[in-house]
Amino acid sequence: MNTAEITTEFNDVDFPRLERSLRHPRTLFSIVLSIGTGIATIIACVPLFSVLIMLIWRGGKKISLALFTELPPTAFEEGGGFGNAIVGTIVIVSIAAAIAIPFGILTAVFLAEFGPQSKTASIARFCAKTLTGLPSILAGVFAYAAIVIATGGYSAPAGGVALALLMLPTVILTAEEAMRMVPVKMKEAAIGMGCTPTQVAWKIVLPTALPGILTGVMLAVARAAGETAPLLFTALFSNYWIFEDGSSQVMEPTASLAVFIYNFSGMPFENQIEMAWAASLILVLMVLTINIFGQIISSRSKAS
Repeated sequence: MNTAEITTEFNDVDFPRLERSLRHPRTLFSIVLSIGTGIATIIACVPLFSVLIMLIWRGGKKISLALFTELPPTAFEEGGGFGNAIVGTIVIVSIAAAIAIPFGILTAVFLAEFGPQSKTASIARFCAKTLTGLPSILAGVFAYAAIVIATGGYSAPAGGVALALLMLPTVILTAEEAMRMVPVKMKEAAIGMGCTPTQVAWKIVLPTALPGILTGVMLAVARAAGETAPLLFTALFSNYWIFEDGSSQVMEPTASLAVFIYNFSGMPFENQIEMAWAASLILVLMVLTINIFGQIISSRSKAS
């Protein structure tokens, strides 16, 4: 059968038209859905950008070097700053990260590599998923009972424990999912070269899953940095520096940006309200910087 005969044979076949036409139901349906998705995206972005614009407008007017170097002002005092709250936030979140990240990643390694089908793994996953919906104030109540009462006072470590409880499930679940995405052939190749299960996890699984793990860690840190309720029960607040005159006040009430915003936003003084807006802007910028830094590390890990 030559080419002319094949062409003649298919002349009577009713092929579907491939060009886009509004008269075609599928094309019309696709266009309607695309327009609807675009409108929904714009509507969803309105609250986000409105908050950012308001923060930049209200908080940007108060930004100065004094905000980062001075202590909070009293009721009728002008000026002042919240440098101690910035330092306190960094200390508390660092303590929480030092607790949640190692335990979370080690738990994820067990869940993904060493005992994925075991009863212990099932219980651990159930607990982690349950903790994702835990109200943050309950984490504060737990840390109050376990740390504040035991040590006899509010402190930065108590706040770190409360925030670690909120960070832990996010780190565990995202790290486990990232490790499960590592190709099986890579693990089999490592085993074929004589690597032990521990070496496979340490040298193959963790480096390959690092971008996904970092994403989960950044999400957990961002959530912890903005929590207020747990810190009201654990770290409380302070108008003084956590490190002063060469001594550490870690086991004393510690200032944080979230509690600073909570306290000052309800005051009847214009200076304090403006400082609350400025602190909100700084907190958002801190979280944004952490996320950008995490994305940079993640992209470099993928490239290597």
